[in-house]
Amino acid sequence: MTAFTAVDVIRSKRDGSELSDAQVRWVLEAYLRGEVAPEQMSALLMAVVWRGMTARELSAWTTAMVASGERMDLSGAGRPVVDKHSSGGVGDKVSLVVAPLVAALGVAVPKLSGRGLGHTGGTLDKLESIPGWRGELTRERFLGQLREVGAVIGSAGESLAPADKALYALRDVTATVESIPLIASSIMSKKIAGGADAVLLDVKVGAGAFLKELEPARELARTMVRLGADAGVRTVCLLTSMEAPLGRGIGNALEVAEAVEVLQGGGPDDLREVCLAVAREMLALGGVSDDPEPALADGRALEVWRRMVAAQGGDPDAPLPTAPHTAVVEAPRDGWLVRLDALAVGTAAWRLGAGRARKEDAVDPAAGVVLGAALGEQVTAGQPLATLHASSTDRLAQGRAALEGAYEIADAPAASVPLVLEKVS
Repeated sequence: MTAFTAVDVIRSKRDGSELSDAQVRWVLEAYLRGEVAPEQMSALLMAVVWRGMTARELSAWTTAMVASGERMDLSGAGRPVVDKHSSGGVGDKVSLVVAPLVAALGVAVPKLSGRGLGHTGGTLDKLESIPGWRGELTRERFLGQLREVGAVIGSAGESLAPADKALYALRDVTATVESIPLIASSIMSKKIAGGADAVLLDVKVGAGAFLKELEPARELARTMVRLGADAGVRTVCLLTSMEAPLGRGIGNALEVAEAVEVLQGGGPDDLREVCLAVAREMLALGGVSDDPEPALADGRALEVWRRMVAAQGGDPDAPLPTAPHTAVVEAPRDGWLVRLDALAVGTAAWRLGAGRARKEDAVDPAAGVVLGAALGEQVTAGQPLATLHASSTDRLAQGRAALEGAYEIADAPAASVPLVLEKVS
């Protein structure tokens, strides 16, 4: 006879008690076995949203989620292994740059990524705009590419932290996504199960991010860093700004093209700055003190990118998809661009076809927005603020409507905001 019942565990958390390690293990294992009903687990998740979790309780919860599946063994990589995670934002193509950049300097990067939903893009969607590229890899191919190329970006398999997938399906439909303990355990269970020696987390803060304010982002960062330490995985978190889109291109193929520009030694200043900040922290976690910037200038990072793409069936020289229809949003007056709302720009790209409303929806790899001016720049009347790319004129109209009120032009520049806000370690 089991020592626990679902009702007792729910009641305990509802009333503010700390769940024991045994209770946590039992309820997660029993839910996966079908012994705890979805409505009961939903009630427990809502109790966690209301009551929170202690550090010990959350560590036990995350450990149990990791234990629900396999933990990858990356010891055969032949070099330090550092994973990277971003909380998602508008124009965030940092992973496309830093994976080959860090690998070019001797640190292996095993990046398990997902797809976009709503206004935030997915790394897999971006890479799939490259003709022939595939993210579904067997365990053997994943490990082989990590060893031979040093960088691999693929889809997360079903065997890593299956409890997280099961719980997220409930959280998505029961208004229990917005909980720091549940967000932290979801992210870190997959990162810990991924088997890297260390993890660099990039938590976005601002209008285009899941977390709009600095303090909850700081709390999430501290919580995830602590969970990593509890599991023996060195973890560092950067808090970076997402008030405005990152870079100029927003949309799958547009972002790949811009990432390649950075790998060629160019690209927008803001994107380059964040990529270098993330790369430096990843290299430090891997015990490498080299400055990553020269590897962009001399072609080493670009060469690893080409090998990484080709190893997954892609053609790094193939033309990327282009949209048949474009439209320009012009600056109405001279002045300084003092506001460029990341959420509105991301929503415009979504409506143009670059994103999806449901996980099963298809995306248009060519759709998106190319910004003609960055936040803080001086503009003139008639200058393109954004060029919209879509498969139809109807889509263009939807994208244009989403950008109404997304920007502000003033007579004087506004105070600049740093891109890298804080480091939590």
